Amino acid sequence: MQELKRAIILSLFLLYLNTVSGCELLGRFNMPSLFKQGDIMIGGIFPVFKKDLSATWTFESEFYMRAFRWTQVMIFAIEEINNDPAVLPNISLGYKILSSCSSPTNAVRAALTLASRPQEIDLTSPCPPAISALIAESGSSQSLAVAGTLGPFQVPIVSYFSTCACLSDRAKYPSFFRTIPSDYFQAKALAALVKRFGWQWIGAIQSDNDYGRNGILAFTEEVKKLGVCVAFVGKILRTYSKDKILDVVEMIKKSTVRVILAFVPEGDFYPLMEEVVKQNITGIQWLGSEAWITAPRPSTPEVYQAFGGALGFVVQRMAIPNLKPFLTGINPYTDPSAVFVRDFWEFMVGCRPVSQEEKTGTEATNEICKGNETIMNFQDAFFNVMDLRVSYNVFKGVYAIAHALHQLLFCQPVGEKMVRPCLNTSEIQPKLVTDQLQKVNFRNQFGDDVFFDVNGDPPASYDIINWQLIDGQVQHVTLGHFSSDANGNYRLSIQEEEIVWRTGKMVIVPTSVCSNICPAGTRKAQIKGKPTCCFDCITCADGTIANSTADCTPCPQEYWSNESKDECIPKMIEFLTYHEPMGIAITIVSLLGASLTLATMIVFLHYRETPVIKASNSELSCFLLFSLFLCFLCPLTFLGRPTVWTCMLRHTAFGVTFALCISCVLGKTIVVVTAFKATIPGNKVGGKFGPAQQRIIVCFCTLIQIVICVLWLTLKPPFPDMVFKYSNKKIILECNTGSEAAFYAVLGYIGILAIICLVLAFLGRKLPDNFNEAKFITFSMLIFCAVWITFIPAYVSSPGKFTVAVEIFAILSSAFGLLLSIFALKCFIILIKPEKNTKKHVMGKTIKYCVVLHENSTFWGKT
Repeated sequence: MQELKRAIILSLFLLYLNTVSGCELLGRFNMPSLFKQGDIMIGGIFPVFKKDLSATWTFESEFYMRAFRWTQVMIFAIEEINNDPAVLPNISLGYKILSSCSSPTNAVRAALTLASRPQEIDLTSPCPPAISALIAESGSSQSLAVAGTLGPFQVPIVSYFSTCACLSDRAKYPSFFRTIPSDYFQAKALAALVKRFGWQWIGAIQSDNDYGRNGILAFTEEVKKLGVCVAFVGKILRTYSKDKILDVVEMIKKSTVRVILAFVPEGDFYPLMEEVVKQNITGIQWLGSEAWITAPRPSTPEVYQAFGGALGFVVQRMAIPNLKPFLTGINPYTDPSAVFVRDFWEFMVGCRPVSQEEKTGTEATNEICKGNETIMNFQDAFFNVMDLRVSYNVFKGVYAIAHALHQLLFCQPVGEKMVRPCLNTSEIQPKLVTDQLQKVNFRNQFGDDVFFDVNGDPPASYDIINWQLIDGQVQHVTLGHFSSDANGNYRLSIQEEEIVWRTGKMVIVPTSVCSNICPAGTRKAQIKGKPTCCFDCITCADGTIANSTADCTPCPQEYWSNESKDECIPKMIEFLTYHEPMGIAITIVSLLGASLTLATMIVFLHYRETPVIKASNSELSCFLLFSLFLCFLCPLTFLGRPTVWTCMLRHTAFGVTFALCISCVLGKTIVVVTAFKATIPGNKVGGKFGPAQQRIIVCFCTLIQIVICVLWLTLKPPFPDMVFKYSNKKIILECNTGSEAAFYAVLGYIGILAIICLVLAFLGRKLPDNFNEAKFITFSMLIFCAVWITFIPAYVSSPGKFTVAVEIFAILSSAFGLLLSIFALKCFIILIKPEKNTKKHVMGKTIKYCVVLHENSTFWGKT
């Protein structure tokens, strides 16, 4: 960025010093150039020399063969167009090519020189155009400087190797085009490659200029969407000191990453590559941008030791067969004044050609060519025209400009019937060429579609390159392709089985993660202060699992996690069964109570004519025993898997049987209390509560409970339900009461009957008699009320199947309390102490009573 700012300041300063007169700049830079006059001039800027100019503005830099071939491809394309009658007929293209020395500052100098009136011609036109379009530049920083300088003048610039996504900004660079895809697409391609092989933890090396910064920025934004972390970003530049290079090397050595992306030009990257090789840093899978992955200088067996198996994207390659004769025909003796050719000849042949004037007075040395050297049979990579990439971009750029000029001059695209020009060459303005270049869309002789989108970018198309050592030489093997369409969709195809990785082994894909993938049953826990790719693995909480995902997911409601937290298993289903110990105990106790009740009933029927039985109202006693028999059988409906019918039966049967039971007790209580309160001899008050009235009391009290239960079953009946709140690992199957109000109404009504019985029995507890039944009823009602009062809080607080157990316990306890309190003593007298089963003993010793027999009931009155 500093270089770019310096270049722009320099250009503004030069514009200030060199005042504009007409259409040419006064004052020029003395820059050597490849020049040929034509009707229309096209400029070219290439980094033929790789270092900056000296203080005296003379070239003392390293000759860059690759860039020199680009200049020759431009010349070749122009010559081919001039010889093609279909493109710009009767109009010749000329060129002027300068070197930027890979420097933004020199690129601006070259651009200003090309924008000036050519010195080489003397035209009669008062204002001949300098250049109509410009082929430039290779580096993004240089192109930014050139586009920023010439953009305001609408001079069209077509770059062949500048990939910075920032150059797609049409507001800043309205006349910039390129035949190489933007780094925006290359970032997508590299991100797709990272995703393909599952790399989560990578490092990055960038050149400290616009190309590197913008490339890594675009790449980082893409991989973040995929959850990939960039561990570090090292910055390098070819002008950096060795200490800065060593700092980056140390960064690589300390990091745990095993995949590093180098988004740098070859000139900036090579010093770092040398140091990596020198320190024998191996085991890194390198990813490369198009700027170095196919560069010839680092493609050596020595560098391969550390960078073998490197993967990268390069622009589409193409073969230009007719180019080779042109390249082999380069000769410094054909045109001794041609710049760069002597440097090329010295680099290629090993001697420097000089003219006769230069030889005069000079000793002949081995460095001076004899004049009979030739390059016709050279096998150098320079002459390989079957695998062209950047050169092909130059070729396409020249043809794109030619088609734009053709459409501008003839008002029709190339290939249509030729008519005379609609515009003179002298009328060509750079802005008109820019407008036509935006509309260019044609298919070249190699079948490629050449066009530019609204940002001046071509469609993205990359080959995937893999460094492989074949026959002792580093080969750039194409193993796949990446392409995108106008909608932003991309397609990546790659032959994975053919890749040679950093290990030299095929098929085994290297891994690069900060933390290993969490095993099944664990989840990621972010480590504070570290990127998201660095995490600890924590066991999932109960009820959640993790198998193929990084997060714990909860199990469905009816499932629970297993011990290893990697699978959801069905929860245990729990209900009170017949087979478990509690169920067996309840069944035994219930049947025992029913058996005792049934036995008591048999005893009462067998001894119904005895005084004890007659004194206890045998009819109500039998009704009571029958209801108790049903009460003891009720718990059996609470056992087993709840169903719709058992849920409706268990609560209603319990309510009705206990209502019948308490109604019978209430009838007995009223009879006893009434009989003992008849104080006047011959009082008939006891006769009002004969068997008919007793039956009415029992039926009426029971009928009220039946009505409550019918309404309950009709409006909101109980139903089987799955309860999850009591246990995480269990599903409790129970009967939902449906209506809580109806359930407590049933219990409440039984409670009201019990309280009435208790009060009446309590009033008659001290009546004189050796066998006062009111005492036993009072005691039984106390037991009954105590059981059901403690039942309610226990019922509410008990979990799961224990809720049912509490209810069963209350039923059995109250039933046994009634049975034992009311009938135990009577059975004892009848069976064990028959001598007390007499009228005298029943009537007492101190007070005489009369027995009033009315139908099947006995009433006692005082005499």
